[in-house]
Amino acid sequence: MMNQKKRVLILCTGNSCRSQMAEGLIEHHLGETWEARSAGTNPAGIVHPLAVTVMAEIGVDISNGVPEHVDAYLAQAWDLVITVCDSAHEICPVFPSPIETLHVSFPDPADAEGPRAEKLEVFRSIRDAIRERLMPKIEHRV
Repeated sequence: MMNQKKRVLILCTGNSCRSQMAEGLIEHHLGETWEARSAGTNPAGIVHPLAVTVMAEIGVDISNGVPEHVDAYLAQAWDLVITVCDSAHEICPVFPSPIETLHVSFPDPADAEGPRAEKLEVFRSIRDAIRERLMPKIEHRV
């Protein structure tokens, strides 16, 4: 009998950059043991195009992602809820059943200013920070 995957929900404000990148990394690297979803407290209209670009650079496709509101996930069973921005952490909704939570904050790359090349560097640095700081915390929970 196959073990059921653990479920993780990643929350941020807009669900267009950080949480989408984290979801993509978890699904890509830990998909055998974890099912990841992401949501926002105030979801944007689309996944940020630069987030899609920098994830594609490392072979992770998040182009089909759709920012969703956290309310859609409140009634579902989760093994872990992660907030990746201070705003979502502060207003993290109360889930009906007790759930382990983790807060690992990252700056919002969507706030980056300047030419496209500079913005891409900011998105890459956040992608890499998520990979380095968040992924090990999930891997060790298997």
